[in-house]
Amino acid sequence: MADLQLKSCDFEPDANAEILFDKAEVHYELNSDVQIIENRHKRLKIFNEAGKSYANVRIEYFHTQHFEEVLDLKAQTINLTNGKTEITKLDKKSIYVEQIDKFRSAIVFAFPNVQPGSVVEYQYKWKTLSLSNFPTWYFQDLIPVRYSQLTTSIPDNLDFKRQSRNRQPYVINTTVKKNETLEGTNTFTFNVITETKALEKVHSLPNEPYMSSLYDNLKSISFTLSGISELGSKYEIGTWKKIVKYLSANNNFGAQLNKKLPDEQLIIAKANQQKNQDERIAYLFNHIKTAMKSNALDYWDTNDGVVKAWEKKTGNATEINMMLFHLLKQVNIPAYPMLVSTRKHGKVNPYNPVLNQFNRTVVYIPVDSSKCYVLDASNKFNLYNEIPDNTLNSFGFYYDTDKEDHDLVFIQNEQPVRQACFVNAEIKPDGKMVGTAQLSSFGYNKINRTTKYKTDGENKFIEYLKGKDNSLTITSVKFENTDTDTLPLVQNVNFSLDLTNSDDKYLYFKVNALTSLEENPFVKENRFTDIDYGYRDNYTISGMYKIPAGYKPESLPQNASLTMPDGSMSFKRIVSLSDDNIIIRFTIDHLKTIYFKEDYPEFREFNKKMYEMLNEPIALKKS
Repeated sequence: MADLQLKSCDFEPDANAEILFDKAEVHYELNSDVQIIENRHKRLKIFNEAGKSYANVRIEYFHTQHFEEVLDLKAQTINLTNGKTEITKLDKKSIYVEQIDKFRSAIVFAFPNVQPGSVVEYQYKWKTLSLSNFPTWYFQDLIPVRYSQLTTSIPDNLDFKRQSRNRQPYVINTTVKKNETLEGTNTFTFNVITETKALEKVHSLPNEPYMSSLYDNLKSISFTLSGISELGSKYEIGTWKKIVKYLSANNNFGAQLNKKLPDEQLIIAKANQQKNQDERIAYLFNHIKTAMKSNALDYWDTNDGVVKAWEKKTGNATEINMMLFHLLKQVNIPAYPMLVSTRKHGKVNPYNPVLNQFNRTVVYIPVDSSKCYVLDASNKFNLYNEIPDNTLNSFGFYYDTDKEDHDLVFIQNEQPVRQACFVNAEIKPDGKMVGTAQLSSFGYNKINRTTKYKTDGENKFIEYLKGKDNSLTITSVKFENTDTDTLPLVQNVNFSLDLTNSDDKYLYFKVNALTSLEENPFVKENRFTDIDYGYRDNYTISGMYKIPAGYKPESLPQNASLTMPDGSMSFKRIVSLSDDNIIIRFTIDHLKTIYFKEDYPEFREFNKKMYEMLNEPIALKKS
């Protein structure tokens, strides 16, 4: 009753919903097969209309050969109606089983009769036939969690590595050792270690600008089986060498790497006509990128298989990149399959040799100690000569298919990615600015803007360039080099700008229109996650603004420079007056890609000052 009458979360009053409790008990059972069983019970409170989205549930699992199963699902909605509890149980006919691909399915349902004030809860049993597929537990969520508890019971002959991502003190942290005989047998008796860990009043994790994967930041505990001890000996489970052997023998991975494609000889012959290795790589990359369409399914192995995907001209990212790998090998390019984790999926721990850390296979070509290619042809807008930005700042695992050799490589791009903006404009006495701008986008900036333009269309791209400035009108945009990988994307813009707040004595204008730097994303006082830009950038903004006859600058912004205390970011502003033109130049340079949340106060103060300078208006006074 108290939860039904609850109006808000007591430790996060603005929350739209709250997890009242989330409890799981995970243990091993031995019947005909060893199984891991998780019994889960979760209850939530819906505070308002915006919180109703948390009453939609999706549980994904691997359905192949009953590798994982979700059983005994029950759910109900509890409302307070005329002072009494009203329970509406979930009709099993409302439960939808979605087949994601040939391996994965999802149970999807929405709670019935949900309204602001509802309490909803569900429980189920999850089981897996894998000895090592122990589930990760997340104490934290996108909404506040009042109480979260995990109880695990693990035989002590199973050697698990535990990785905890939590600095909040546990309210329960107990360990009990008990001598037990596993269910279904009287032969094997073990010491079973039962651990219970619980947190209360766990704040939500907000979606912050430039944060890495949600899963890299949630308070959690994960388990990796590294060995099995029995009769005084230990059998190693998780090693990268064993993963190589598994991948090589896997029908959905190793067996797919050398599948011949129909009519591939025509493609190979054309590739061999290219002048050098770099051009052969570019040709094959762009051919596969153009010929194939991604179905947006992400996993480290194939779904339909390479040949079938080629015939359908549609496949998952791994299938598309395996085609590229095979063709590169046919023209004697030293290429390797590389398993990676995309930014959204989370960062790879090199000391944790398990495959579920990865969700995509790409192609790796080492050139020398300072240069390599990481190729992902599943994205229509990727460039062959740019490492995909959604794989940066994490490890990739590659292996030599001929020698079964392997290694882990930290994927990074240390070269700054340039963005340049040059404005040539004239200030009119009637309170308008008219002019042209040339925006040059290199590398990832080119990829991002080309994607936005070709996906959303010209009208939405113009709105993107305008930002939130309703006084800005873009009359035309013309593009250069959209299909040339080695040249920047040039956007030639014609625009006019209403100079708001101007009057019959003063004209006021800002010089950061069309830069996408009008609004500071780091205004909140506190930061919960590290700032991960993914890659270094270098932004140059230059402008020449003609002053109208009869006006002169009342004052010009001063030349200025800012530097972070550790020297990791710099900003410069240079302003000059030449005849009847104001000339201004900004430069912004990031010297590293990740800024730790512990350094956020200095980072926030730097950005506050920088954006104030970027937005500082220039006043022209009528003579």
